[in-house]
Amino acid sequence: METISLKLDENMLDNIDKSLKKHNFSTRTEFIRDALREKLEKMTQQEKIELFMSLQGKGRRKYGDEESEIVREKAVKEYLKEKGFLK
Repeated sequence: METISLKLDENMLDNIDKSLKKHNFSTRTEFIRDALREKLEKMTQQEKIELFMSLQGKGRRKYGDEESEIVREKAVKEYLKEKGFLK
């Protein structure tokens, strides 16, 4: 594991320290690692959503505008539910 140096303003550190107790983190490092993991996962999920949306209409079967919109909305909702963004 590599060590990095990070400078944060006092307000951010205060917010982190409050969150440590509230969310049961034992150290600032643990909190920051978890925040970075979460951010990277969200970025990856967003890239997948954008790719999915860019593929609209690329299939063999051609849908009308209204039918295409319904199919796309259903697929996006299913994907977001699978990833825990919707219930």
